Amino acid sequence: MDEWWYRNVVEPGKLPLLVCLVAFVITFLVTRSITRLIRSGRGPFHDVSRGEVHVHHMVPGVFILMIGAVAAIGAPAQSPWRELAALAIGIGASLVLDEFALMLHLEDVYWASEGRISVQTVAIAAVFLAGTLVGLTPFGVDDMGDAELGLRVWAIVALLVAVLAVAVCFAKGKYRTGLVGVLLPVVAYIGAIRLARPGSLWFRRYYRGERRRQRSNERAAAFDARWSPLLRRASGFLTGLG
Repeated sequence: MDEWWYRNVVEPGKLPLLVCLVAFVITFLVTRSITRLIRSGRGPFHDVSRGEVHVHHMVPGVFILMIGAVAAIGAPAQSPWRELAALAIGIGASLVLDEFALMLHLEDVYWASEGRISVQTVAIAAVFLAGTLVGLTPFGVDDMGDAELGLRVWAIVALLVAVLAVAVCFAKGKYRTGLVGVLLPVVAYIGAIRLARPGSLWFRRYYRGERRRQRSNERAAAFDARWSPLLRRASGFLTGLG
């Protein structure tokens, strides 16, 4: 285990990335827990205000992120400051992305349905951080055998195919399927080969015939009737929205 840790994490310089990922995920979970307690009026926590201005947690997040970025740029290659900088970047980025929807809509939609995009953005960022950390790239690791190199190359190919499948899901208007597909690529593959949703980019561009458009409308209506209530409950549990 010690040899694997050194060869795959320490020696390729991925320890700061691991620190950043752990800080990113823990900060998000803690932040969401605190905001839920504030919303429900439980616990010692409360909103931070300056006069009549509500100071959102993305504000300190921006400053923490900037401090971490500057420290990372200025730190020598073998300096322990790199891990501290990674810690600050993970915390700051998590605080900022947790309120991504507010920046996107330029209004406080944290607890509105539009606020779900913040959780989705955090999930995507965490997945790509984790993918880089576990060695989906064959660079920076010495003394790899042919078998390990081959596995890493195939992992890159699989990742690129999965990204393409997720992009097709988005083009077909299957945003939830695409987001789940980031975590489970097989879901993205299935979504990419199935019919597009009505009104999507794929629907408008490639579905010229009336028969195919009608099938798409019927399939979407049947899917929504069966799964939308369950998906709304699951999304509400994750985001804290009703």
